[in-house]
Order: sequence, then structure tokens, then C-alpha cells
Amino acid sequence: MTLSNGTSDGTIRWGILGTGFIAGLQTKDLNENGFTVQAVGSRSLDSSKAFAEQYGVATAHGSYEDLVADPLIDVVYIATPHPFHHANALLALNAGKHVLVEKSFTMNAREAQDIIDVAESKGLVALEAMWTRFLPHMIRVRDIIDAGTIGEVRKVVASHNQSLPQDPAHRLNDPALGGGALLDLGIYPVSFAFDILGTPAAIRASASMSATGVDRQTAAIFEYINGAQAIVDCELDAASANRAMVIGTNGWIDIEHTWYNPVPFTVHAVDGSVIERYDEPVGSRGMQFQAAELERLVRDGSTAGTILPPAETVAIMAAMDEIRKQIGLSYEADAALEGNDND
Repeated sequence: MTLSNGTSDGTIRWGILGTGFIAGLQTKDLNENGFTVQAVGSRSLDSSKAFAEQYGVATAHGSYEDLVADPLIDVVYIATPHPFHHANALLALNAGKHVLVEKSFTMNAREAQDIIDVAESKGLVALEAMWTRFLPHMIRVRDIIDAGTIGEVRKVVASHNQSLPQDPAHRLNDPALGGGALLDLGIYPVSFAFDILGTPAAIRASASMSATGVDRQTAAIFEYINGAQAIVDCELDAASANRAMVIGTNGWIDIEHTWYNPVPFTVHAVDGSVIERYDEPVGSRGMQFQAAELERLVRDGSTAGTILPPAETVAIMAAMDEIRKQIGLSYEADAALEGNDND
């Protein structure tokens, strides 16, 4: 499978919705690879102006509504916290803009399906910003698996553990802001399991909760009809090497620290000998590749690609819902949906 080189001809114009840390990372990669960042929008005009000045963005808007109404914008990158993705994405889609929505895509599968339905009805792209999917080393991993180099895949193992701020008021620890390890960190290994093995037939999950009521650490086993397994885990108060492995009947792929970034990997035969060593650095952080995929879809007049189609984004959120159900983690967005079910 081939992928673009992560650059743009600059004809498609981007708007950045939100001015936080992740928005800055994405905008920097856009700027460094020929993309046109036309405007930024924040609930605070001062914040928007400061971001625009820092990243050389032409227009600063003092509201999300003004941003999506900007006629010079074609695509909106949604960079707000998880609980706001649904409303922010719908705002942009209803203004006729394509959207690249940060992960986790939404709070739950119902919200995800809602976004996808609206995008499809309008002929617009709604792409999940799971940047790892589009990185060159992941493209090569999939090619190796498809070629049968490691035989039948039997197991996927992936971790995402970090030592993050312990302040109870911090976004990561606040249930009202979608806090917890799963939605922020666990989305990476969960998405990786889907990427390699697809949708599981069953999920078994366990977690330890924090004092604020979010998951401090979570682990899950995905079970597949053919007997394959995925073992995924995440934690927000203890760091690890964050490696990943794909284990097959003829060998295994070992993706190094930190596996979801552009990093080297090694393909081993069952006797431990090296079949292939992949080590191809990329420019910038690597977030430009997901933006290039969105632009490709727009140019092709398509609303779904093969690397991360909308239906898979919804299925991933459904798996996250099942994990949360098993560990007893719910959010306000879930209560709203339960209320709708009773109407």
C-alpha cells in the first residue's frame, strides 16, 4: 500500500478549531509541509490572535461559529477536548466544511455515527485524526503482514502508558472533560488492534479507577473468531517503554519506543533472526500524513478511505464503549443518550 509523502500543494485551505497543545502540533506540521492554514478560531479572540501570531495564520476568529462561516476555509481541524468533538464537528459540517477530528473521535459510538451520517449526507469528509495510521512505518507494517512474511497473525500487543499531571482539576483527571486513560491514551492501542486484526468478537476489560472517578489504568483482551487475540493496555500515572508487537506463526514484528510515533521496527523470523529492519525517519512530527490523506479524499471526491474508513472509526468507539461498560466508566454524554433512548 502506498501513501502520499505527507505534503500539500496548498490549494485546500485549513481552519484550526481550538488553540491548545495538539492544535499547535498539527498546525506546525501543516506549515512545514506546504499546507495552507488560513484561519484559527477560539472562544477567546485573544487566544486566537496569539495562536495566529505564533504560527503565522492569516485570520484569527473569536468564536467557532465565525471560524466555520469563513468562506476561505475548506477543512476544519477539530482540536478541542473529547466532549466537544461532536458539537464542534457538526458545527463545521453544517457549514459545509470537511473535518479532521482529533481522537478519541467522540465520547461514544452514537456520537461518532451521528457525525459520520451528517458528513455522508452532505458529501463531506469526516476523518478521525488517528495520525499513527497514516505514518510510513505503519504502512510498511501492513504491507509485511499482507505479504504473509510473519505468517498468520495470532496476537497483537500494544501499550500506551504515561506519567501525566496528577492535578484533580486537570483535563485528564476530570470526568466532565472526558478524563481517564482510555479515551486519551488507550485509543492508540485499541485502534492498532483494529488496524491489524479488525473488529473483535468479544472483549474482556479491567481497570483501576482514580480518586476523581476516571480510569487510572485499563487493560483489555480482544478475542477474535479465528482464535487471535489483542492485548492492549493504558495508564496515565506510570510510564513504560510503549512498544508494540504483531506476532505471527512465522515470526513477529517488534515496533520500538514509542510505537505510535514514527519509529523503527524489526521483523524477526521464529528463530529470532532478522528478516527486515525498518528505520526511515520522517520530517516534522508526522501529523502531516493524516492531513494529506484528508486532502486526497477531498480531491478524489470520496468520503471514505481504506486506511481508516468512517465505519471503522464508529466500530472503534463501540469497542471503547464496551470497555467502559465493563469497567464502570460513564460520562455525561452517555446519560444524554440514555435519555434519548427513553423518548
